[in-house]
Amino acid sequence: MDSRRTMLKKLAGTALMGALPLGGKVFGQEGSASLRGNINHSVCRWVMNDLPIADFCDLVKSLGFNAIDLVGPADWPVLQEKGVDSSMCNGAEINLVQGFNNTDYHSQLWKNYQEMILLVSKAGFKNLICFSGNRDGIADEEGLENSVKGLEKLLPLAEKHGVVLQMELLNSKVDHPGYMADNSPWGVELAKRLDSDNFKLLYDIYHMQINEGDVIRTIRDNHQYFGHYHTAGNPGRNEINETQELNYRAIMKAIVETGFEGYVAQEFIITRENRRESLKEAIEICDV
Repeated sequence: MDSRRTMLKKLAGTALMGALPLGGKVFGQEGSASLRGNINHSVCRWVMNDLPIADFCDLVKSLGFNAIDLVGPADWPVLQEKGVDSSMCNGAEINLVQGFNNTDYHSQLWKNYQEMILLVSKAGFKNLICFSGNRDGIADEEGLENSVKGLEKLLPLAEKHGVVLQMELLNSKVDHPGYMADNSPWGVELAKRLDSDNFKLLYDIYHMQINEGDVIRTIRDNHQYFGHYHTAGNPGRNEINETQELNYRAIMKAIVETGFEGYVAQEFIITRENRRESLKEAIEICDV
């Protein structure tokens, strides 16, 4: 996706993790801290997109979890071989700005998603990302109506094959100007109108902190519509530690209290030279 490719440019020149190749006692293995099992951890592929996918699989497994987000069909065979889940599949979207809120794109989206739903199911995965698209002069109510028309045609196929379409909520204030699903009330209303267990919202904590804040209350009040979570620090979209304003341990505790059984995926731009340590720290913070 274009926006994520732009972010990846910021990673250029970053040294490959000093911890690879892996060896010795590592997080999540004998002799080190173990994960509690209350949060299903994942990490987005683009966070270390320069690292070969097989090595990335080895890395996440060394940290005690076994899922990678935003992986397309080309890399699924490696994940399957390594026993790693593609926790959020991608590749059916046109892009972030041309989405279901605009009927001009429905024909292409229907074709793309019908094909990808079958591929996701055949591969044994579950979640498939989608996007509202930009407003481009479309009123929010019209965008809702268009999105219902676009998505409801796909839901019978998704239901038949056990695939969940997940629309990501993105901020329009900083990163994605014009994006329509830039607030949880709009997304929740769409989920209510579709009324299907095979449509959920991908609640990106970083993006929603920017656009609306009140993260924990929003999660508690609307958790039944949220099928997936993304993390990142704000401001800057970097590590989720004490350098930024979000209290991720408190947020994770609130998510656990809702009974959530999906994935929480790290999606931040790493600033440290030792990228493994940044990811390890984020998993430890979120492992409540």
